[in-house]
Amino acid sequence: MNREELIKTLVNAKWYDLTQALSIFTPPWPGEMPLQVHFFKRLTGSWGGGQGANGQLIEWSNNTGTHLVGPRAFHSGSRAISDIPLTDLSGPGVVVDISDAVSDYSLYTPEMITERVEVREGDILIINTGYHKYGWDQPDVYNEQAQGGIENKEFGYYLRHPGPSPEFFQWALDMKLKLIGVDCGSAEHPMNTNLRTMHAREFEKAEAKLLETYGKSWDEMFPPEWYHELSHIIMPKAGLLLAESLGGQIDELSNQRAWITIQPIPFMEVESAWARVAAIQPPDGMDESAFFEFMDSVEMLDMTLPFSVQTPQWANYEPLSVKYTKRVGGQYFGLGRNNAHCRASFHLASHMDGERHFHAGGRTIGEMPFEHWSGPGVVADISGLVSNSSVYTPEMIESVVDVQDGDILIVKTGWYQYGWNSPDSDEFRYMIKHPGPSPDFAAWCVRRQIKWLAIDCVAMEHPMNTIQRLWHPKTFEEANQKLIDQFGKDWDEMYPLDKYYQDMHLNLFPKGIVHAENLGMDIARAENGRYFIAAFIQKGMELASCWGRFVAFKEI
Repeated sequence: MNREELIKTLVNAKWYDLTQALSIFTPPWPGEMPLQVHFFKRLTGSWGGGQGANGQLIEWSNNTGTHLVGPRAFHSGSRAISDIPLTDLSGPGVVVDISDAVSDYSLYTPEMITERVEVREGDILIINTGYHKYGWDQPDVYNEQAQGGIENKEFGYYLRHPGPSPEFFQWALDMKLKLIGVDCGSAEHPMNTNLRTMHAREFEKAEAKLLETYGKSWDEMFPPEWYHELSHIIMPKAGLLLAESLGGQIDELSNQRAWITIQPIPFMEVESAWARVAAIQPPDGMDESAFFEFMDSVEMLDMTLPFSVQTPQWANYEPLSVKYTKRVGGQYFGLGRNNAHCRASFHLASHMDGERHFHAGGRTIGEMPFEHWSGPGVVADISGLVSNSSVYTPEMIESVVDVQDGDILIVKTGWYQYGWNSPDSDEFRYMIKHPGPSPDFAAWCVRRQIKWLAIDCVAMEHPMNTIQRLWHPKTFEEANQKLIDQFGKDWDEMYPLDKYYQDMHLNLFPKGIVHAENLGMDIARAENGRYFIAAFIQKGMELASCWGRFVAFKEI
């Protein structure tokens, strides 16, 4: 298989987004922190004549919205999210629709799954319980018997959804399933979590239904010590992963097989992480087995930096901080999770700057269509052509790679090697002395209809076209002299302030051309050439920017 065949196949494949929209209105797991968004500066509040950014500081817990539950949520000695390779989170799977067989508080069994679909050893299993209908982003569910004539969404989503029967997880382990994903608040039955004690009235209702259906009390059906050992020790040690709060286009894949990928933010210190979940089916005219064989021959280059409290933030932005709010050992019979509250501004680690970051009338990250984030593109390795504070040009890009109109463009300067997680880490060089684009670069991007861009350093801008010019006058003098030597013009001649300050943001974002920053890791192995490129970014409805997973697909 050649590269163009690979790109064509993935372009023509059918992509489905299984991600619930994330918002300040998304209810968190009961007792945990909802998403909070705070603008800590606006364009007019910045220095340099108001030419700044709409910056956001957010606080959140990771069990809000579509997320991956890592094994460390239950077993502190297990892998962190950043330790889990994408190969463990991607592969053949099946989406089973059991919505016709379950109801409030009920149990689902392996037989309910296998009578509807064929589950194969090693699959990713996505379970459509139908309870995504209670998602915050879904229409009201009417019920004349309910207060106000509508069902309580949060109770339906978190407290009343069905859960696995006693033998279910052992069956999943015997099948060597990679991952189980669900379209409701938890992959466990809510009454096998701390919600049992937080909502005693709901537990009474659930136990009454269990007694009526099975003739057993809850503790007879699920002995607490046994269930704790299974779900909090055996499962995480075995590597069985859970994804929760799925939604999106899940109904379009009922009882169908697909190649499924869960793409979480690669968090180092925390037990769970926001994720974008996608399912891919073959293009028209290609059968399923041939498509799965094709996907087996595809490598995903993960160009995403680990997300950590050690990751340096941009300039005067807020760094990431993590506060553990509970541990499993503090829960009744251990039926809880390790969990943390997090706080950060977006401009650290690998992230996508959305239109709203600089263009107040632009789209938020969550308003961008899913298909915008993937497509044909190029990696342009210009690392041999740039140096400290230097300027790169469209001609440099075109000299190393064949750029086609409408491409995604990844600019590889080589500065990833100075990132915080590199043996050659040099934070000042990474943040303040990286190269940047020439004055004609933005216009060239518009002319070539670049879909979006990405860079392997802290900013798509030249640092001296940002506030760094004022904060680092000595570096600016060096950059200015380098410009004179290279182009025969000083900085203000080359980059008039009113036209080129934050050029790649202010001149491109209103045109829908946004960019990602701080790529790293496998970008070191990405040679010049064409790829199928995808950004898996959390669907944040109020977010001007957001972290994500950045992947280049190539043949093995």
